Amino acid sequence: MRKRPVAGPFALIARAGNSDRLHCVNSAAAGLGLHRGMPLADARAVFPDLSTAPADPALEAEGLRRLRRWMLRYAPLVGLEGGEGLVADITGAAHLLGGEAALREDVQARLERAGFDARTAIAPTRGAAWALARHGGGVIAEGRVEQALAPLPLAALRLSDDLLESLARMGLNRIRDLMDQPRAPMARRFGPQPAQRLDQALGLLPEPIATFAEAPHFDVRISLPEPIGLTADVMAGLDRLLERLCAKLAQAQMGARRLRLDLQRVDHETLHIDIGLARPMRDPARISALFLRHVEEADSGFGIEALRLEAHVVEPLAPEQIGNQAAKAEDDLADLISQLGNRLGFGAVIRAHPVESRLPERSFVKVPAAYRPPSLWPARSGPKRPVIFFAPEQLVSVSGHPPVSFRWRRMAFHTWRAHGPERITPDWWEDDPAWGLGMRDYWRVETREGPRLWLFHTPQSPGWSVQGEFL
Repeated sequence: MRKRPVAGPFALIARAGNSDRLHCVNSAAAGLGLHRGMPLADARAVFPDLSTAPADPALEAEGLRRLRRWMLRYAPLVGLEGGEGLVADITGAAHLLGGEAALREDVQARLERAGFDARTAIAPTRGAAWALARHGGGVIAEGRVEQALAPLPLAALRLSDDLLESLARMGLNRIRDLMDQPRAPMARRFGPQPAQRLDQALGLLPEPIATFAEAPHFDVRISLPEPIGLTADVMAGLDRLLERLCAKLAQAQMGARRLRLDLQRVDHETLHIDIGLARPMRDPARISALFLRHVEEADSGFGIEALRLEAHVVEPLAPEQIGNQAAKAEDDLADLISQLGNRLGFGAVIRAHPVESRLPERSFVKVPAAYRPPSLWPARSGPKRPVIFFAPEQLVSVSGHPPVSFRWRRMAFHTWRAHGPERITPDWWEDDPAWGLGMRDYWRVETREGPRLWLFHTPQSPGWSVQGEFL
């Protein structure tokens, strides 16, 4: 849900040193003289009713990265301009939209429709574009950079605050004032930065855009000529998207772990369907089956006009040999875990992971089956352990040692064969109330009624209990 813009002066607050300072302000706050870096106490003194909220640098950086990916529609090279903006090299691309002015208008209009209050500028140099974007915006034609920059304040040259104060004491406030100064005396007094920034803005010094390789983005979409609403039609569109998405995943040797299907209705509402997978996968048929139940339950309203499918969590997946029976068994298990996980939650589907311990209760830990691969249990030279393991349950009506007959879970059992005992002593360095009586003697008992049980008897106590069942 998009948040409504704040009416009136508003600022984001960030902690700097021992005080809160303004991280950024909206147009209404800037009109009152509030600015970035200003102490919050001073801002309150200027305007007591200033609305504020804490800044979230991580969220801002993620939003800027997403906006950078969107800007690639206009230019092949788009870089981050600090933490506050983007810079793009549109050389050779402006004519595709009718020129530089038309390109800027298109960018500005799309950003405004998306809810951004952005300032854009186009200039022959990176420094000039930076200056104009922060002081009015617009387009600087080729050969008119010096004329356009001259009336702008020196802050448009990306100079440090201390340097701006020193220049202001000398009566230098505008870029034209710096243009008229001899270079050598200025460099001796203020260092190389003023001349360097001015030359970069005028195009006398190169300033390339530092970009980086875009991470693969696995999403596909389709727009429909007519709205659809039947489950079969939606699944047919989904299958087409899955074929394209899995082809992209295969090309990158990746597999999807989480996918999202967006169903855009004609009333501009969007339905989101999320599924998870127990292991990386790029098999369209198996993934489609996991979406079916959710698509059947979706409310299509007056019809669905567009579908978008994204694999927003992916993992490496190398090609597998076709017909591999071991891989097929793993796939079948992964499908089962995926179906259960999407219904119950992946945290509720668990598997046992072996842990080094003599005590049965501590010989394993429960881990989510989708996020931990199965582990080989260490080979044991001693007696077998049960496959089904549970907390000790006391037997009643026990006769004999080992038991000849007993009752468990309201059923009567008679022993056919018994193997044991296996004596297990507790860890002396652990204080476990369950082993407070000391050692246990375990027996493997086969009953005439069928169940094969794992019983134990504590020498210090006359009682018998069952703790597991063999298959």
